[in-house]
Amino acid sequence: MEFTPFKLNAYTFFKLPSAFWSGVRVKQITSENCRVSVKYSWINQNPFKSMYFAVQAMAAEFTTGALVMFHIKSSGKSISMLVAQNKAVFTKKATGKITFTCNQGKEIAECIEKAIRTNEGQTIWLTSIGINENGEQVSEMQFQWTIKSRV
Repeated sequence: MEFTPFKLNAYTFFKLPSAFWSGVRVKQITSENCRVSVKYSWINQNPFKSMYFAVQAMAAEFTTGALVMFHIKSSGKSISMLVAQNKAVFTKKATGKITFTCNQGKEIAECIEKAIRTNEGQTIWLTSIGINENGEQVSEMQFQWTIKSRV
């Protein structure tokens, strides 16, 4: 699969339909970062007139997971990936359009290279920050990914 926002959004439709129907959309992906947005709406609301935390988690996790997939494909190797843990901090009600960004592409590439070189499983903590339309942080999510070469 080519890593473009269109292809990743199509992937979401077929493989992660709950994220797709909640409004999670990839806006940008490069070797360094991934940006995903989601807009508060009726379908992703909580009883407190803001975005349900799980929808924020889907968008945040996708920024980290898409970057891991990008670098796995770039490696040309067969590598497994799985979330082992996650942490979240919510600092403001998520209303309007929320944009999540992970900027750790270089660290991911190094982790994958180490997994290939040592043939040992690796773990990496990746962070995604959610920012509202006013530039205010609404949440910070961290995901611990396990990465292992299938050689």
